[in-house]
Amino acid sequence: MFGKFIKFIFKKSSYKTSSLIDNKRYTEPLQIRIQQNIEANQAHLKSTLGKSDDVIFREFELNTKKTVKVLICFINGIVNLDFINKNIIKSVMEPLELADLDGSQFSSRMIKVFKNHILSAAELKEADCMDKVIDAILSGETALFIDGCDSALTISTQGFESRSIEEPKTESVVRGPREGFTEVLQVNTSLIRRKIKNPQLIFENLVLGKQTRTTICVGYLDGIANPQIIQEVKQRLNRIDTDAILESGYIEEFIKDHPYSPFATVGNSEKPDIVVAKLLEGRVAILCDGTPFVLTVPHLFVENLQNSEDYYSLPFLSSGIRLLRFAAFSISIFTPAFYVAISSFHQEMIPTVMLITMAASLEGTPFPAAYEAVLMGIVFELLREAGVRMPRPVGQAISIVGALVIGEAAVNAGVVSAPMVIVIAITAISSFIVTTLYNVIVLFRFFILILASTVGVYGILIGTFILLAHMCSLRSFGAPYLAPVAPIIWNELKDSLIRAPHWLMKSRPRSITWSDSTRQRISLKPVPSKPNKEGDDH
Repeated sequence: MFGKFIKFIFKKSSYKTSSLIDNKRYTEPLQIRIQQNIEANQAHLKSTLGKSDDVIFREFELNTKKTVKVLICFINGIVNLDFINKNIIKSVMEPLELADLDGSQFSSRMIKVFKNHILSAAELKEADCMDKVIDAILSGETALFIDGCDSALTISTQGFESRSIEEPKTESVVRGPREGFTEVLQVNTSLIRRKIKNPQLIFENLVLGKQTRTTICVGYLDGIANPQIIQEVKQRLNRIDTDAILESGYIEEFIKDHPYSPFATVGNSEKPDIVVAKLLEGRVAILCDGTPFVLTVPHLFVENLQNSEDYYSLPFLSSGIRLLRFAAFSISIFTPAFYVAISSFHQEMIPTVMLITMAASLEGTPFPAAYEAVLMGIVFELLREAGVRMPRPVGQAISIVGALVIGEAAVNAGVVSAPMVIVIAITAISSFIVTTLYNVIVLFRFFILILASTVGVYGILIGTFILLAHMCSLRSFGAPYLAPVAPIIWNELKDSLIRAPHWLMKSRPRSITWSDSTRQRISLKPVPSKPNKEGDDH
């Protein structure tokens, strides 16, 4: 219901655009084949890339009995110049004895000579059209053309500066790995490879964005991930036709099941151990070049209450913390609405002593409780946004000092009551515990607050039913969003709001893999060792 309401608003406020314009704009370019004349290839590259001063053209001759012109092209700043000088230019210009190069097979013979005898590079490919060569150059590779050959070689020479592997600031842990993803796609795939040493780990690349040409990588474990989910992910990615993909958030909005729902049906993380754990359960990972956040699908609601540290600590403590997170999620949504409902409509629910205290604090305040809650909620969001956007030392000072000063000043001035400040403070602290659901918390907090200020506790019940009905209607790539609670899957409840010991979790989630896949051997429960009889004799 809530999703349909948002969808109706978007439809009414959206502009109609002509399909003819879109078709003209996104027409696939014609592929131009590489010519045997090296000057013609160089002229085409200069007309396409030559206007930029960082595009370098280097032309020289092969050191053989017969003069053969060679041209390399690369973009300065995103390549390793030492590698190009030592492994390409120096190798080509060294004396080389070759057989007669005349004949109809000149093109194929020269390409093989360069690949097998001259160039010392770990990764190089052969391209026969200019579009592939230009894409390779823009990605940091070096293109090599040989006069008389109708194909070119693209050599992997990437060497741009990148951020080192650090601990993610958004997913800090007390116990567990400290490493996080970076903005380089190859580094991110290597971090996953280091944890899963399995030949069934598959990475498939594709390019999205007509202007940015961003490399996207789909990762999964063959034989564990459901083939239907893998195919669905590829279809949704290939359907994306846009100018730019700058971050994985772009992809998330294009592939999510319910675009008008505030709940995220696509997970994200910047920790390799979390992504690896999800891959081992049968999920599919989507990596985007240029961002440390990796998407995972399907994504269930219960994953928002889980943390990687839960699996590194004892199950009793982890289960208690998960229940605490769920309680924090409920408190952050319903506490302001419940306070407004009982103070405005259901005073008989408040104990007498507390009612007298609240009445004394409310005396002299000019606004009703509902207005106070909305006002304080907006002020808190302003402080939080200022603390996030400002430089870190200044931001912390603004958030802490601002909350203390404004809260104390508002109470002393009689603008808001002291209980309302306490309620908003508890709500704010609880909302920071489940950070992945913060957007949902803020939206539904005001939604249920409006209902509570209208009809009291009945409004809270109506809002709760709407929230639960909307969540039950959601799916993530075929998986029910509220699984394993709705529908109930008894075998998966051991890793939902509680975390059972590892030796009890024998199978992977059926809501993800859609099959009963065994994860480990049965009877792994540890048993105490028998006493040593010889030791007993002593």
